[in-house]
Amino acid sequence: MTTIEHWIDGRFTAGVSTRRAPVYQPATGRQQHEVLLGEPDDVDAAVTAATAAFEGWREESLSRRTRVLFAFRELVNARAGRLAEIVSDEHGKVLSDAAGEVQRGLEVIEFACGIPSLVQGAYSDQASAGVDVFGFREPLGVCAGITPFNFPAMVPMWMHPIAIACGNTFVLKPSERDPSASGFVAELWREAGLPDGVFNVVHGDRVAVDAILAHPGIAAVSFVGSTPVARYLHQQASLAGKRVQALGGAKNHAVVLPDADLDFAADHLAASAFGSAGQRCMAISAAVAVGSAADELVDRVSRKAGEVVVGPGRDPASEMGPVITAAAKERIENLVAAGERQGATVTVDGRGVKVPGYENGFFVGPTVLDRVGATMDVYREEVFGPVLSVLRASDVDEAITMINNNPYGNGTALFTASGAAARRFQRGVRVGMIGINVPIPVPMAYHSFGGWKDSLFGQSHIYGPEGVAFYTRAKVVTQRWPGEDALSGASLHFPTAR
Repeated sequence: MTTIEHWIDGRFTAGVSTRRAPVYQPATGRQQHEVLLGEPDDVDAAVTAATAAFEGWREESLSRRTRVLFAFRELVNARAGRLAEIVSDEHGKVLSDAAGEVQRGLEVIEFACGIPSLVQGAYSDQASAGVDVFGFREPLGVCAGITPFNFPAMVPMWMHPIAIACGNTFVLKPSERDPSASGFVAELWREAGLPDGVFNVVHGDRVAVDAILAHPGIAAVSFVGSTPVARYLHQQASLAGKRVQALGGAKNHAVVLPDADLDFAADHLAASAFGSAGQRCMAISAAVAVGSAADELVDRVSRKAGEVVVGPGRDPASEMGPVITAAAKERIENLVAAGERQGATVTVDGRGVKVPGYENGFFVGPTVLDRVGATMDVYREEVFGPVLSVLRASDVDEAITMINNNPYGNGTALFTASGAAARRFQRGVRVGMIGINVPIPVPMAYHSFGGWKDSLFGQSHIYGPEGVAFYTRAKVVTQRWPGEDALSGASLHFPTAR
């Protein structure tokens, strides 16, 4: 049984950890590794290493930092296949999906490679007589990231490449359910020439999380996960005086108007609802069928759901893998049962699906529920599984109201052929990320990712320009170099420009 250790100060270490947690292969249901669960002393050791490395790293030239980022980019690109295999084995997602995750993470690394232009300051010559003013951005210090199981490679890459490029050092606490990707990435950072202590990994559960939130040596915390944890983390880290970006859960809607291409819409609804077994914070979990589109859309998306090939992630024929744990499987199936009891119609039932040769795997098949109501548990809760709930609305305004009444505001989509309807929709919904005939509107790396309402706690979205702003603080210098004939004449009045 392989034991997955922390990565602190450039090497793997057990630290003081004595507690362990199992790491399963979701396709088989068998334990494949165990991971150490960090204690406060392990977090402190990582912060100590990161603090010691910070002064040297922040003083490195932009050219030197950029060279390390480019080398890291090349290594991730070269080892992308192996990283995808690690993700597939521990998360369960199919290899093509895991490869896509690595690619989207790579795009953030590429964005971070442009750090010299991203942190350029501004200069005002002769702002007053003989006075110049200029501003620039400096790193914060030790930053931490707490990341979820559903994207064990990509979501950490939303954080640490930008933080490190900006001159910070970093402590990552990945999910204990699929932790191996983070250790693999740590080795790539070292191979790229990153000094020891700049990037650290501490595995663990809530004990490690609370230690990060309370540690006085950590200046900023980034988080992606569920809304209850995001709310808690934002409160605790803010009380400790830290800068916080905390991205929470989602209930992403896709509205389908009668003028939409229903084959196109059904195909993309199925892909966005069932890809990665629905374990995406940007998955479409609620389809709103408008007017006459409803019955035909349900028929088509149900047919698409029934055609999805469910199997182990390493099988090239598989289109959808298992969910992450047995507990997740049970929770998803219970929510489907609750929806059925509360009046929804199950048009495709993925409960109890068995994959030959993988009977003990954590599989839930694609599931479609029709005539879901806003008060049903399957709609109110974030299912985080391959379940598509279909609601019905009479027109686009009712659909917009439905979305705005939901407490989440992460992402939404509209399928239509009408530019007027699209403009009305994108201006009317209170949601952070919107797709028009695009079901999973995850912004490219040079924009920023984040939702509204209960999907975001704090002011800052993640990666892109807001990511650079989050990991730096502004400094403004007003300077004058007076000649000998102007060394006197100061006034007690408040200074003004002249």
